[in-house]
Amino acid sequence: MDLTDKRILVVGAGVSGQAVCKFLITKQAKVTLTDTRSREQIGQVTEELSKLGVTLILEKYPQVQKDQFDLLVMSPGVPLTVLPVVQAKEAGITIIGELELAYRFAKAPIVAITGTNGKTTTTSLIGQLFRDANFKTLVAGNIGLPLISEIENYTAEDIVVAEVSSFQLETTKKFAPRVAVILNVTPDHLDRHGSMEEYIKAKSMIYMHQSTSDYLVLNYDDPTLRELAKDCPSQVIFFSRRHILDKGCFVQDNQIVVNGDGGFEKVTEINSLRIPGAHNLENALAATAAAYAMGVSATNIANTLRDFTGVAHRLELVTTINGVDYVNDSKGTNPDAAIKALESYDVPIILIAGGKNKGVSFTDFAKKIKERVRVLITLGVHGYQIEEAAREQGFSQIYAVENYTQAVKLARQHAKPGEVVLLSPACTSWDMFRNFEERGDLFKKLVLGMQEKE
Repeated sequence: MDLTDKRILVVGAGVSGQAVCKFLITKQAKVTLTDTRSREQIGQVTEELSKLGVTLILEKYPQVQKDQFDLLVMSPGVPLTVLPVVQAKEAGITIIGELELAYRFAKAPIVAITGTNGKTTTTSLIGQLFRDANFKTLVAGNIGLPLISEIENYTAEDIVVAEVSSFQLETTKKFAPRVAVILNVTPDHLDRHGSMEEYIKAKSMIYMHQSTSDYLVLNYDDPTLRELAKDCPSQVIFFSRRHILDKGCFVQDNQIVVNGDGGFEKVTEINSLRIPGAHNLENALAATAAAYAMGVSATNIANTLRDFTGVAHRLELVTTINGVDYVNDSKGTNPDAAIKALESYDVPIILIAGGKNKGVSFTDFAKKIKERVRVLITLGVHGYQIEEAAREQGFSQIYAVENYTQAVKLARQHAKPGEVVLLSPACTSWDMFRNFEERGDLFKKLVLGMQEKE
């Protein structure tokens, strides 16, 4: 992909857009960056980009006319309904995202992971599997580090492990990872995609351009994903927590096993996993299948699975105070993720939930609250929706608060030894925080501050 002197409009000045601009400048492209935010809102990085030669159009998007740009590169946070995209489509200008751009310059094989829930944990685990198997490994993408910023530093002998979102996948044209993994698909981001059909279509782009020499790892226990296998151009490897498979990665006699081209192999006992919950068993199965497809031995996989303790903000044990475990699951940004968190514990739970809803129902979440939660503490712009859903299920031990200081204080007052105080919001953080990390960090700070006063 020759970008020399190409006129490129980058839409969105977030972390991804900034990384794209810096990369394009190294390729001698003529780069324009646009964002509806002001220079002050974006910060000092605008000065750095200006010095590199990037033209900035801020506070409003430019009109895009035919022959004005050769390419548009979208940041994943910007919907494809914005005016520059509509105009670019009408003008016949190619539109791609940062993921597609990075793929065009990738030399290393890519293992890409998507799904509604479990992406970050599984991506981190797969990255660790390859590192422990002595591969030079890049872990990037939706997990925090833009792929474009490091992609050229890895060769055909290395491995790139990428967490990819539906927002990133919907702007791909040729993206074809060596191994694609889809963990699960449940309602999420419907405010952006409009329907489940469109959401599934975006997720499906992870394998749409694969060849017969590539692999697609799918959750056999998810009927939607089982259907996707019928139209897949690559080799499907199923994983299952509930079924014994003729071929694939599954649980048998309380062990993770693989039945593949190399025959039947035992990997490790499921009790040896250090990440809690049935959903994390599924993540481990998916990671095992992906690593096995790339030639990592069962012995190496077992060693990593026994050592891996998870990621921050995902069922992260902050501390134990007076016999009460305080757990940070700030990354539980939708009801399905929060349901999985609730299912990970067999003791009474004091649940802190709420934030900004993404256009999904809280009914199933409320049913699980009634089943597993003793006290519910709600907050955030759509916390009242969780409260209403819970009351409809006959659950009444609910307290609405205004902020996290109040939430943690109230949780402590209600929690009894042997119970869990769980932050699993079932919502995004965008009403009160910049991201789920900031939300989780505040929760941890408040909990640890409370411990210091003991």
